[in-house]
Amino acid sequence: MKLYQALTLIGFLALTSCQPNQQSNENNDTTHQHQASEATPDNSKKVLSPRLQTMANIGDVHVHIDYSSPGKRGRTIWNGLVAYGQVWVTGAHKATSIEFSEDVAIQGKTIPKGKYAFFTIPDASTWTLIINKNHEQHLADDYDAQQDVVRVDVTPEKLEETVESLTYKVIPQSDKQGFISVAWDDLEVRLPIEVQ
Repeated sequence: MKLYQALTLIGFLALTSCQPNQQSNENNDTTHQHQASEATPDNSKKVLSPRLQTMANIGDVHVHIDYSSPGKRGRTIWNGLVAYGQVWVTGAHKATSIEFSEDVAIQGKTIPKGKYAFFTIPDASTWTLIINKNHEQHLADDYDAQQDVVRVDVTPEKLEETVESLTYKVIPQSDKQGFISVAWDDLEVRLPIEVQ
């Protein structure tokens, strides 16, 4: 009987002494998994030109822009990475798209509601901003000037501070007017929008 009680006591002590160790191991496993998940972003490949969206209302018109945002990363942008005098997708990879929920006017020309591609032709003193019907294209590979809805010539504005990543903004000025801003490096251009 004493042997049976002794074995039962030893078994009970062994069982209770293992439980804290198991919790400790579980905590160690959790900590290890947590540390591994924290390290994952450092080991993963960073997207150099992430796909971003920006949007706002100008009056009753919702303006939605979908674009890739490359970074400067120490490179010469104007007349370097982005050539002067050539059609540029004004982003990276897939064409930048601009969608209007209602008809708008750009320089007096009516742009029917819908989704369009946005291209530019940068130059030292003047940029041509282009709204094009074909928003489903890669870079400017399939760009066709016959699909242009409107072209606007603007003067780029010099920025006081460098913009590291290409950035689009929809800026309402009133219920009837606003503009789309495109800024990168040391320049900004603006496409004026009128609500009809």
